[in-house]
Formats: sequence, structure tokens, C-alpha cells
Amino acid sequence: MTPRQVHAAMARQDGVVTLDQARDAGMSESAIGRRVRSGEWRRLATGVYLRSDRAHTPSVELRAAVYAAGTGAAASGASAAWWHGLLDRPPARHTVTIPVSRTVVRHSSVRIRRRTLDWRDTESRRALRVTGLPLSVLEAAVDVRAGSVLMDRAIQRHTTLEALAAAHERNARRHGAPAAARLLRAAGEGGASEAERMLHRLLRSAGLTRWRPHVVSCGYEIDVAFVADRVAIEVDGWAWHRDVERFNRDAQRQNTLMNAGWRVLRFTWHHLHNDPEAVLAQIRTALTAGL
Repeated sequence: MTPRQVHAAMARQDGVVTLDQARDAGMSESAIGRRVRSGEWRRLATGVYLRSDRAHTPSVELRAAVYAAGTGAAASGASAAWWHGLLDRPPARHTVTIPVSRTVVRHSSVRIRRRTLDWRDTESRRALRVTGLPLSVLEAAVDVRAGSVLMDRAIQRHTTLEALAAAHERNARRHGAPAAARLLRAAGEGGASEAERMLHRLLRSAGLTRWRPHVVSCGYEIDVAFVADRVAIEVDGWAWHRDVERFNRDAQRQNTLMNAGWRVLRFTWHHLHNDPEAVLAQIRTALTAGL
């Protein structure tokens, strides 16, 4: 019979067990080999096995990649962010960070990054070593589309800007660090004024005219207005800077302007930074609707 400890490890690990874990539980290599030959276990990678009655899920794939990379390896980047629950779907290609001295067999389905991680930047989560949440946010934010939205939500719900900044300083030479630094700076500043400048540049580059900044109507200042077309554009910064009182004020302002005949569009720093073409398309649609 398979030792009880092996069953327990597989139960914790989505049906996955490593050669070292099986040995530590008292299994011999011949006993392990018999289970592979009988089809009870499937070999996923060198020294990593999956019970044949368990599905080969994305969680299994990530475990296999990290376990096969050996001691000191950790899921990182978007893979770690997904493991922390910050992303709804796993990345198409998992990322594993290994110590600089480690040599592993590369696979097309796994991205390997070499860096010796500070103990403050790793943790065990559901029996898998992953980068800590702040570092995972920083790395994923430059690896995935709309990474700024991921960072904004993380600051709102899971971490702090100070924790992100500390993790960034400890890993200043990592892949994507300059891009993450720019996002951190934007997050710290709130982004509202920069978002306005981004919108102005976007409108000018698109050749749109007849707009004016800071137009007052109904007692409220509109960030950008196409007065003749009655199109008002409101610009928001990062959501983590907005409290409930500010949210309620903005809602009241928008309702007042709409009741006065304005078509109101709202864009965030993230919209302008990540998808400016979609912003322009919505503005053009609103302007056309008024013709």
C-alpha cells in the first residue's frame, strides 16, 4: 500500500507528489516505479508524479514546474498572481524563478527566471512556494495586459503602496523593474492630473478640435468639454485614491450634467494608458451621436 503520508501529500497538492516526498514517506524507488508502470501514477517531470485519477489542471502544471525546478524555486510573475487569486485565469505560460546557481531543463511551457529571492519575498501557499503577494503584483503588472488595473485593485483590497515599494526596492534589478517603477510612481501620485494630460495629448494627436479643458456647467467643472456637441469627459485617477464620499459626489455631478443635456463619458488613468484607441472610439461615437 502507498504510505499514508503520500496520500496526504497528494491530497494537499492536487494529486501531485515528488520523488523526495515519496522517499521521505518511506517508499522505495522500486515501489514508485511499480506505480508508474501500472498506470497508477503518471510522470509529469523528473521526480514529479500525478495520480492517474486526477485531472491535469493548470494548478497541476504549475506545481510540476515548481517542484521539478528543485529547492529554492518559486512560482512568480502572472503565475504567482493567479495562485494568489489576483487573476481569474492562469497565464498561457507559467513563470518560475530559480536561484542563480541552479540549472534546470527548459520546457517551452515554462518561463524560467534566475534570481535569488529574499526570504521576505516568498511564501508557501497551498503547499507551493510562490513569490509573496507584493512582489507577485509588481511582476504580473508588467507581464499582463492592463497590469495597472491589477495593481490598482491589489492596493485597494490586498496590499499597500508601501509594501509594493519595499518589494520593488529589494528586487530593483529584476525583469520589468523600470516599468513597475513607472506604475508605482503613477499609483502614488493618484494619476488624475496625469490622466488629464494624457487625454489632452490623445485628442491633439487624433486631430480632434472644438474641445476645451475645465469648462464650468451647472456649478460643476468638466475636465474636458466639447461644448457645441454637449459631450463632457470626466477623468479619474487610480481607484484606490477614491473614497466613498468622492464617489458619491462624482455620481451626483454626472447625474446633474446628464439631466442638463450633456452626454458624459468617464475614463480612468488605466483606460488612457492601456487602451487609448478604445477611448478615442468612444469619444468619436459620442460626437457623431450629436450630429
